[in-house]
Amino acid sequence: MSMRNLMRRLWLACIVAFVSVAVVNAGAESSSAQDVTLGPVTGLPMPRFVSLRSDTANARRGPGLDYQIDWEYLRRGLPVEVTAEYGNWRRVRDSDGMGGWVHQTLLSGVRTALVRGTKTVPLRAGAEPSDRVRAMVEPGVIVRMRECDGAMCRVSADGTDGWISQAVLWGVAPDEIID
Repeated sequence: MSMRNLMRRLWLACIVAFVSVAVVNAGAESSSAQDVTLGPVTGLPMPRFVSLRSDTANARRGPGLDYQIDWEYLRRGLPVEVTAEYGNWRRVRDSDGMGGWVHQTLLSGVRTALVRGTKTVPLRAGAEPSDRVRAMVEPGVIVRMRECDGAMCRVSADGTDGWISQAVLWGVAPDEIID
């Protein structure tokens, strides 16, 4: 190969590398501006919160029935976060950071949240801190999400509807708005 051909190939390789880096950076800027990643299977935002549809759900080491069961969930309505998708399988994690791959038929799009902390929290008649307290909610209670304004969420639990601080809930992003 002549020196001229070698220099031409080297120059072409540099141009291809430069263009590749520019394309990757442009893609990163556009995705960070939108901050939305879509699941490859469903096209839904990821990560996203869902809940368990059944009383029991096995969390497996991989996306398939041949994979070992690492964890068994025993609580219908428990909120989990979907972090990956593969075919009919969703990788989820719970409020403790545990999880695995769960078949999509065991999940529901119904939004729930888990009350966190060590103390009971007030469920108020309205979104204002001065609004009347309807009930006190204990940590570990699962509530059904109705709406969130970024600071307070309207929820229901055991037939009681009210507003609770978004900061004490796992199953909703810190500033998430739900209509």
